[in-house]
Amino acid sequence: MQPVEVPRVFSERYELTHLIARGGMAEVYRARDRLLDRPVALKVLFPELSVDRAFVERFRREAQNAAKLSHPNIVPVFDWGEDSGSYFIVMEFVDGRALSAVLRESGPLDPTRAAEIAAQVAAALASAHRHGVVHRDIKPGNVLITEDGGVKVTDFGIARAINTEESLTQTGAVMGTATYFSPEQAEGIGVDARTDIYSLGVVLFEMLAGRPPFLGDTPVSVAGKHVRDLPPMPRDLLETIPVELEAVTMKAMAKTPDQRYDNAEDFRADLLRFLGGQPVVASPANGANAVTGVIGAVGATQAVDASPRTGPFPRIISRSREQKTGEKRRGKGWIALLVLLLAALAVVAYLLVNTFAGGFALPDVVGKPVAQATSILTAKGLVIGTTTNSANTAAVGTVVRTDPAPGTSVSKKAVVNLVVSAGEAETQVPQVVGQELETAEVLISNAHLNAKVKFVSSGGQQNVVLSQTPAAGTKVRNGKTVVISLPNPTNQVGVPSLVNETPAQASISLTDAGLSVGSQNSACSNSTPSGQVSGSNPPAGTQVGRGSSVGLTISTGDCSVVVQGVIGQSQMDATGVLQGQGLTVQVASTTTCNPSQNGNVTDQSPAAGTQVNLPATVTITVCSSPSPTTTTTTTT
Repeated sequence: MQPVEVPRVFSERYELTHLIARGGMAEVYRARDRLLDRPVALKVLFPELSVDRAFVERFRREAQNAAKLSHPNIVPVFDWGEDSGSYFIVMEFVDGRALSAVLRESGPLDPTRAAEIAAQVAAALASAHRHGVVHRDIKPGNVLITEDGGVKVTDFGIARAINTEESLTQTGAVMGTATYFSPEQAEGIGVDARTDIYSLGVVLFEMLAGRPPFLGDTPVSVAGKHVRDLPPMPRDLLETIPVELEAVTMKAMAKTPDQRYDNAEDFRADLLRFLGGQPVVASPANGANAVTGVIGAVGATQAVDASPRTGPFPRIISRSREQKTGEKRRGKGWIALLVLLLAALAVVAYLLVNTFAGGFALPDVVGKPVAQATSILTAKGLVIGTTTNSANTAAVGTVVRTDPAPGTSVSKKAVVNLVVSAGEAETQVPQVVGQELETAEVLISNAHLNAKVKFVSSGGQQNVVLSQTPAAGTKVRNGKTVVISLPNPTNQVGVPSLVNETPAQASISLTDAGLSVGSQNSACSNSTPSGQVSGSNPPAGTQVGRGSSVGLTISTGDCSVVVQGVIGQSQMDATGVLQGQGLTVQVASTTTCNPSQNGNVTDQSPAAGTQVNLPATVTITVCSSPSPTTTTTTTT
């Protein structure tokens, strides 16, 4: 965060203090709301957008819609306006980091944490969609992680003011977010709430795999891949990703909106099922089918529509879209007949597909040694997916369960996951510290245990195990999990000590360490001279990713205030004034005062104008004189 050299005040209320970020359409500042005396975030549009009257009108309308949203996971919009030709919106100031910064520094997130973040974003989307607001620009940069680990989504409704088709061909605007475009956004056709579901699926993919699904040299090429190409499976990039969470991700990233979750609440519900250890709606098969465009049991694959169109990319369509178009052209009387014919056709097509594609019942390999079971299944043209050890009374090394279950109708190249008995006996945890990840996983598997990878912020050789839990030599039951820690896939550096340096000196120290200056705030300090750094966030010695930003706390000098005068004020008002100065208030009472002053302050110590160091206490004396007794004479 860079301090503003010449503070500017918008609408005679919002005083800019620090530049937080600069994006494709605006600059974001930390500002002080003079009226309510609180920090806020101010987004100021670039001048070239402010002269476009059509855009300004869209911006006004969408800012007003966003201001109506109220949800714990949404950054609220407080205000919007115009000042000397500059248009701005005022939002809650969130003390935290963007998810994009977290991913840059930490690489892939723990699957559980990734699912927790995605579930909170989905909750925000569900609330916005219920109010008719589609975000259209879900990306890690618009997801803020608070200091206590909470999640808040920002910029609701703002991206809608930008014309999507223009943004693919012009510089700036939302071009940079093509990484998270839905196919319909990339095509320039109408979008609905399901475009946010797709974008959140891409964000979840990146949290799990450490990279987005599609990469390219230009935003246009990346957007084209969202339309034309199939994404890699997350487990192909990082095999420790749970199968269930991979399925949820791929269902959200289905090419056609109809194949995704119907709404953000359904997406969130499936994420919560995963977090609760319950079966998810998106099975591995469904997840894959959704991405490739397989429709129901018919198995119709996607095709490229070569008909004339306005978008920049060939459009992927499916038979279901053509059927829907045909249905609209027929009268209601034909619809029922058409549905019956299509249903019959689906059954026939399913049987034909299974016949010619080699459909058959999955062999029963339960009880067979894993090597024999693997041989039987691969001979049928099937692909072995995950092989998981599980404590079981069956003989060690034999298959106790398959997914899909035996007898399920499958076709060649279908994926079969195996659960293998690890027996009930205890085994000794092998020593894997110092081993490369691949070797460590083999050693753990050979001991009939399961490996779980955890990335930690620590120095060390990439892909080499730093620590393990349980420790080597520990005796545990077969099938238990060994957590192995690896250094984050980024270079780690330590935050230098910056105390008693000037901000300029601290900036040089951070640059020399491969870091940068982040947010700056002021606080009094009894140990650091005014204008010098009294602390940093993260603190000195913390290991962080190279290129990370470090926040600075600048001393305003000794923690002292000039006590305000409160004599004559009510006890409540006086207490509020003094506590507002950071002072502690102690109340004494006196009866030697005029009864008309009851409840008001008659004296204070220290006196008004006294300078005191914090923390400090001010004693106020409040009048509590008894009222004189009034005698009433009744005349009869």
